[in-house]
Amino acid sequence: MKLRIEDNTLRLRLSEEEVQQFGEKGRVSVTVKLGPKPSDQLVYTLEHSPNPEATALKVVYAVGALDVQVPRQLATEWVSTDRLGFSDTIPVTADQQLRVLVEKDLDCKH
Repeated sequence: MKLRIEDNTLRLRLSEEEVQQFGEKGRVSVTVKLGPKPSDQLVYTLEHSPNPEATALKVVYAVGALDVQVPRQLATEWVSTDRLGFSDTIPVTADQQLRVLVEKDLDCKH
C-alpha cells in the first residue's frame, strides 16, 4: 500500500492483493522503519470502521500511527465492484479540511 501526503491530502493506493486482503480481513497495514529504535516507525492502516453505523471516512492519528477507517458498506462496495476509488473531505479545524483518497492501484506490480 502506498501512502502519499501532500498539502492537506492523504492518498492511499492498494495493489490488487492488498484490496483482496482488505476485503477478506477488513484491514491492511504497512510499517515504515524510520530509525533504529522500535518507536522510530510509522504504521499506516486502512481498515473497516469499528462502528457499524459509520457513514463517513475517519482518520485517527497517534504518534507513529495513522489509521484510515472506512464505513463497512462503502468498503464492501469498493472491494466487490469495478469502482476504482473513493474520497471524502474531513473537517480538521474550523477553517481547514483534510482530503482523503483511497484507490485501487491495479497496474501496480510491487
